[in-house]
Amino acid sequence: MMCEDHRLTALIERDLINDKDRGTRGQGEQLAVLRVGVIAIDTSFPPAAGYAEFARLMEQRLTPLGFTSRRVTVPMALCGAGGERVNLIAARRTGKPVCSLYFHVDTVPPGDGWLVPPFALTRVGERLHGRGSADMKGSIAAAILAIEAADAANLPLAYDPEFLLCTDEEGGLYPGIRYLAEQRMIGGHLLSFNGSAAPRIWVGCFGSFDLLIRLEGKGGHSGDSEGSRNAIEHAVPLIARLMALKQVVEGRQSSLPPRPGKKPLTARLTIAAAHGGDKGSAIPARFDILLNRRYAPEEDFAAARDEIEAAVDEALRDSGLTKRIKLLGHLAPVSDPTGPHWPRWQHAFAAGFGWNPGAFRAWGASSSSDMGWVQQAGIQEIVLGGLGRPDNNVHAADEFTTISDLMALARGILLYLAADFASEILPEKQDGRLE
Repeated sequence: MMCEDHRLTALIERDLINDKDRGTRGQGEQLAVLRVGVIAIDTSFPPAAGYAEFARLMEQRLTPLGFTSRRVTVPMALCGAGGERVNLIAARRTGKPVCSLYFHVDTVPPGDGWLVPPFALTRVGERLHGRGSADMKGSIAAAILAIEAADAANLPLAYDPEFLLCTDEEGGLYPGIRYLAEQRMIGGHLLSFNGSAAPRIWVGCFGSFDLLIRLEGKGGHSGDSEGSRNAIEHAVPLIARLMALKQVVEGRQSSLPPRPGKKPLTARLTIAAAHGGDKGSAIPARFDILLNRRYAPEEDFAAARDEIEAAVDEALRDSGLTKRIKLLGHLAPVSDPTGPHWPRWQHAFAAGFGWNPGAFRAWGASSSSDMGWVQQAGIQEIVLGGLGRPDNNVHAADEFTTISDLMALARGILLYLAADFASEILPEKQDGRLE
């Protein structure tokens, strides 16, 4: 089969395995995609100030491959965040059915504890360290590798690829892919790379929302506190009430199947951050508490939020504090996203990583995805793959992917797009859209 020709594997290996100096020079050397720009551009959310710069880099990278790009900015009134929310749609159209390749370009902030620079790619043996290397900028490099390998071998494709490079997945109030879906800007079927490097059939995931609880008391001097009201101390009953609610919430079990060998999935409530005060001589007048709530597809968002707000009201009834509760981010849950393209992706993904297609198992997750909004906009099937593994420090210090995983994902994408791979189960061929 042409798409399994050893020359394509050799091309991928050549493009990924470079020393540090060569990786910044060769125009066709795709480790530079990670090193020179993708990792180096800080798109941490919050504040995600690098979206326009990232879009410019991708335009420069994809235009020579025959892609035509357009920028789509989420209206500020929707996203509720500072800075321009620039999404990029890059398409190469020849008249074939479209496969939209989805990537979120934002990352979580680097945080503390890094032993290598978070915004520079650092190679340590097989590992490629940097914020976003696994989640999920490395997947962008793998997809570009696949397109370049196909072009180098004059490989006929079954699909016209369309890159969707989107904003604000990491807890955003209005993720870019949601806006594209609601505006009917997504072509063909959707292949998301916000998943794991595992033989998995995705059956759905939880929703997630963040609530900021801002408590206001009255400041004063800690040596003479008469007339003041300590916002932190008077919030202690609230912390206790939230911990009690946490026990109730996390006793609720979802019907989504867990990963094989793992415990059943349950709802979650997390006190994710708390901030108040700035010096010992001052009574803190403000205390901020950030909550994250993970809710199963069987739960209702409004009911989950109301439950938290009722607990807050109860705990603060006699505190003398004023409060304000703000929704900072919300990702809707995903219900069964399987569909007609899954069997072919299963075979391509398995071949890329060297798995037996029969090894695939179906499971969900209590993590969240912006694909819930895509489903609510009318696109039910969402094919999923990616680079995530339990041990590669996603959302933690020294995040990494590996060269072998990048190569495997690139091979899987290449096979899936190739016209002569598993052509007998091409849905578009079965329904007459492909000869």
